Amino acid sequence: MERKRERLGTPRAAGIAGVVFAILLGVAIVLLRTALPGGADGHHITVDAAQRKTVQTALGLLPYAGIAFLWFMGALREQAGEAEDRFVSTVFLGSGLVFVATLFGCAAAAVTVLDENQQDAPFGRHFAYTLLTTYAMRMAAVFILTTSTIGRRLGVLPRPLVLLGFAAGLTLLLVGASLPWSELVFPAWALIIGLDILRGRRASAAGRRTTSA
Repeated sequence: MERKRERLGTPRAAGIAGVVFAILLGVAIVLLRTALPGGADGHHITVDAAQRKTVQTALGLLPYAGIAFLWFMGALREQAGEAEDRFVSTVFLGSGLVFVATLFGCAAAAVTVLDENQQDAPFGRHFAYTLLTTYAMRMAAVFILTTSTIGRRLGVLPRPLVLLGFAAGLTLLLVGASLPWSELVFPAWALIIGLDILRGRRASAAGRRTTSA
């Protein structure tokens, strides 16, 4: 009975974690893009005190976004249970872990922007943007594609969300780095998945109450 209660709580955990992750990462990306509009090519941009404060706020959010993502990933994997495909689930797990590691590496590199003497800021800014837009987003693309594949095979994701996932994953995988603000595709997808999971759980709960009545 206790195990059954734990499994019934998993969809809610996945939905909440997905929403929290999406909000935190989305806000952090917007803050970074706003404070450093030159991106990886802005080698000669001077960062003032207000921009450094904005970057600092964004960097403060990224660790919590990574934690929420790990919770989101674990809760999603739990829903697959014994029916999971080992090959796909290995790629799912690996891409998620590498994404978090790359995200934290991006945050560590962006810390150089906070240095007031600005000696290492151009390199740090370029390195951080490269990690985020090229490597982290490629891992995010693989994560989206494998999640959509698992959702399709197990029937836990509706067809429109499966198609949306494939479109989002291919976008990040093929043209993400060359498309400004494309990093927001990942948190947007996670937000939609999280809200869909929460909506489905509420609908299931309502159905059980109606049946029992």
